[in-house]
Amino acid sequence: MDYQSAWDYQEHLLQENVKKKSIVYSRESVVDSSDHDNETQNSKLTTQNYLLFVEHPPVFTLGKSGNINNVLLSEERLKERGIEFFRTNRGGDITFHGPQQIVGYPVLDLEKFDTDIGHYLRSLEELIILTLADYGIKAGRSKGETGVWIDPDSKGKERKICAIVVRCSRWITMHGFAFNINTDLNYFNYIIPCGIQNKQVTSLQKELGREIDFEEAKERVKKNFERVFDVELIF
Repeated sequence: MDYQSAWDYQEHLLQENVKKKSIVYSRESVVDSSDHDNETQNSKLTTQNYLLFVEHPPVFTLGKSGNINNVLLSEERLKERGIEFFRTNRGGDITFHGPQQIVGYPVLDLEKFDTDIGHYLRSLEELIILTLADYGIKAGRSKGETGVWIDPDSKGKERKICAIVVRCSRWITMHGFAFNINTDLNYFNYIIPCGIQNKQVTSLQKELGREIDFEEAKERVKKNFERVFDVELIF
């Protein structure tokens, strides 16, 4: 799916959830003897959690506080290479999305989980770390740099395999993670990924030296999402 369509769909789901929460909050503020009726109506307005998976055509996206200088090609040169570009409403800096990359967009009501954005980001990192462990790869975190890294403490060998950038409104999340599976890493030569200088980007294919079954990788991510967030995905 193209980036704009996926962005619009996330926004729709987020706003639907925000609207439900606003209605429920306004009802709870009114003293009413019909408590049972209100409870029944409110249960119909409960927020819904989603995990969206998508592959995008090649696209660079820049966070609202990102530095345009981290895009190393002009918009004209990007178009020549068939790469779209968007300024977004998420945090973070410049990120690439493309084919054979698992892009996950959780639209979650954090009031049903934990109202702590830091903990939410660590949870997204954890599900990717667990998935990499399924493939025999030890991954971890780099202090002050959100995302998932391989050899994060070995200077000169640090390799980012998953970027994580989110937005949260009324505790409803959108945007999410971009996990490189069989991703063409040449696209990262046109940007300074996440605005981080002198560090590499890698993929599961590059680390294992073979093409990865993409559908199998998605299933592993789903399994670990259920494990980390203590939920059951319903399809």
